[in-house]
Amino acid sequence: SPLYTLRAVLTHDGGDFAPSAVLGVISMIIWCLIIIVTFTYVGLILKANNQGEGGILALAALITRKTKKVGRLAFIVTTIAIVGASLFLGDAMITPAISVLSAAEGLSVINPDLAHLVVPISLIVLTTLFAFQKKGTAGIGSAFGPVMVTWFLVLAALGLPWILREPGILAALSPTYAVAFAMERPAIAFFALGACVLAITGAEALYADLGHFGRRPIAVAWIALALPALLLNYLGQGALLLINPAAVSSPLYELAPKWALVPVVLLATLATVIASQAVITGAFSIVRQAIHMNLLPRMRIVQTSRSSGGQVYLPAVNGILFVGVFALVAAFGSSERLASAYGLAVTGTLLLELSLFLIFARTVWKWSLARVITMAVLVGGLELTIFLANTSKILSGGWIPLAVSALVALFTFTWARGAKIMFGRRHEMEGPLRPYIASLRRKNIQRVPGVAVYPHASLTTVPLALRSSVAFSHVLHEHVVIMVVKRLGVPTVDECDRVVVDDLGCADDGIVRVEYRVGFNDSQNLPRALELALHKSPELEFDAEQATYVLSVIRIEPADKGDRQ
Repeated sequence: SPLYTLRAVLTHDGGDFAPSAVLGVISMIIWCLIIIVTFTYVGLILKANNQGEGGILALAALITRKTKKVGRLAFIVTTIAIVGASLFLGDAMITPAISVLSAAEGLSVINPDLAHLVVPISLIVLTTLFAFQKKGTAGIGSAFGPVMVTWFLVLAALGLPWILREPGILAALSPTYAVAFAMERPAIAFFALGACVLAITGAEALYADLGHFGRRPIAVAWIALALPALLLNYLGQGALLLINPAAVSSPLYELAPKWALVPVVLLATLATVIASQAVITGAFSIVRQAIHMNLLPRMRIVQTSRSSGGQVYLPAVNGILFVGVFALVAAFGSSERLASAYGLAVTGTLLLELSLFLIFARTVWKWSLARVITMAVLVGGLELTIFLANTSKILSGGWIPLAVSALVALFTFTWARGAKIMFGRRHEMEGPLRPYIASLRRKNIQRVPGVAVYPHASLTTVPLALRSSVAFSHVLHEHVVIMVVKRLGVPTVDECDRVVVDDLGCADDGIVRVEYRVGFNDSQNLPRALELALHKSPELEFDAEQATYVLSVIRIEPADKGDRQ
């Protein structure tokens, strides 16, 4: 964000670099970081975790599970989560584009004759980044920490000398300058506040990545390193503009001495690649969570790590994001123009996450109504103001992430409704499980050697494949296992708690139901679940490796006009 935020904010009014304007804008940026990121996210929202996992879908699942509501509250929570996740995916296209473009633009600072290489180099970097997604993040993850620590230390080191040259910029630490700027020039301050969202982008990704690190490491890293470095850098950029207003064209790079420009550009490029990587993998995680919550259709999910279930690669999502990012870079060509499309999706996600958090605080933490209203007015009012200020960007490109988000939301709502109708009809066709098993016992149906495992979605109904098999062949395998995968709405389930074996009322007929419990970050391994069931129930005596898995397949066809609902 320090690569492009201050330039975007100060150019909203045609470039007013009066000391009061610079102090006011720097003060606005600083207090947005303090109020929204430090106080709201690091201080409060990170505590609302679903067994250590964060993100808007995880928060929605947590609220539904804790309150045990399936009515209007569950509908409202799910709707907010779907819209918020859709906005995040819309934002996931812009973040890599604007980040890598802003870093590559350092070439034109080094040598203006290299400006024509910015877009081609950005496209090469992004193409390489998306091509490497299939290899997973584990291989490059070890380099993330050292690079980002170096990045923040360099940000601080670039800003500090300019603060010493112009110590008057330290007055911007007082929120009174932001308030005075807003009162003296409300229209300009309103639109400048809309651009300040560029300084806090990533707060929603910080929450989504909670499961990878834990709240304490994130809080320590933010308060001890990231926030001080950002404050020093923004204050340094402000001091630079008080001394040399012309530096607004690229304030971060203008902080650096000439000899350090090339290393800073290279470091910035690495930092923006890491930021882009975080957003892309965040998109993978959100889509997978949505699939597990039956909000999106199933698609190919590749586990890229043997030890970490959270490291996944979704080829379809990767391809869609790459096409969108490539098109944005080619169409806009600069981070300054792309900044005009940036902000709506981010602020929308912040508002919706705050809304869900307040619902959680009221229903689960039992916050008083006065406390909820106070936070809604103070923090929600600030976020709403930033959101409204960003609506001015709709015609200049802000419609792009909104259009993407709207398509994703429409697709998700349509799928969720269609799935509800389809599964309801399928439930009728399957029929209740226990009466059917009892009828098989009464018929004394012939048994044949072997182990048949019927993966199924419901604990209470009959797998269609089992019904069809018995109806067609009039025989039943010696061992029948109905394997039901149950998602608990939590990130992960301990292996010792993963399977529950039920003999369905008869311990010696070879027919059992295995409930396989998984979280939305767990890999679903049915053969492993069968092995766990054998260890947990010694009465099950068969070789798991000899099992045959029989799938129920249903074909959807258009109904006659008279049958349609």
